[in-house]
Amino acid sequence: MELLKGKAVVVTGAGRGLGEAFAVHAARAGACVVVNDIEGDLAAIVAKQIAGEGGRAVASFQSVRDPDQASAIVERCMAEFGRIDGLVNNAGLHYEALPWEEDVGAVRELIEVNVLGTVYCGVVAARMMRRQGGGSIVNIASSALLGQHRASTYSASKGALASLTYSWALDLEGLGIRVNGVCPLAWTRMVELSPAARLRCTPDNTPERVAPLVTYLLSDRAEGITGQLLRFTGDQLHLVRPPGFKEPVLRGGYWDTEDVVAAFDGVLGDHLEPFGAERRIPPRLHVLAPETTVPAIWH
Repeated sequence: MELLKGKAVVVTGAGRGLGEAFAVHAARAGACVVVNDIEGDLAAIVAKQIAGEGGRAVASFQSVRDPDQASAIVERCMAEFGRIDGLVNNAGLHYEALPWEEDVGAVRELIEVNVLGTVYCGVVAARMMRRQGGGSIVNIASSALLGQHRASTYSASKGALASLTYSWALDLEGLGIRVNGVCPLAWTRMVELSPAARLRCTPDNTPERVAPLVTYLLSDRAEGITGQLLRFTGDQLHLVRPPGFKEPVLRGGYWDTEDVVAAFDGVLGDHLEPFGAERRIPPRLHVLAPETTVPAIWH
């Protein structure tokens, strides 16, 4: 089924892993694809594979972390195919460290790629899609946005992509541009290098199993679906609920410190939220017995 016939799509970070799977699957669904990766030889191999299967693809070697190069990636799609119908913001770095071990240079590089790179590509694509009358943007986030051991910077970057997805969806809905986010779980080089991630994933959970969801979100069949964050593991698909305000709401006039203490010693202490992707129970949570556990979302 050629869900993307006649469409042109940009996939960043598409030289290997999830990005490669997204690009190849989109091409097989009929899309013309800009295969972007800073490792140019890998991008060229993927583009050649697509062409060998009868599809249309060009390789792009620019880096999303540079605003001018990011613009060039998206503009390449217009130059080669005359339009841009989809953007998959997949390019990203993974970095693990305990808070007191953080390396400022690594932190900066990760944020520049994961967050700013997504913004740089997205704003240019949105500008072109606005003139064109519609399109679809898919931001590749991660369940790590809920909190993950040794990955605070990475988790923060993926949380930023979730917020970006919600905000862009609000701003672009009236223009026919849909924006959604995907939290994939698949065996990639990033997973291989992360002991924590390897506990949640197995080699048979390949990137190819995740690609159909991204192709669907890029297609017209996903009309009306925007502002959504979806977690997909290849065999499990579900929505991720956005953060929100929780009852009870305590009201008062002027709060002093003793009022806040009383609130947490009382009713708020009974409603503390489990935290992190593993759903750790706060020590002060009154309402649950010490042996009570909350299922981790990975299961």
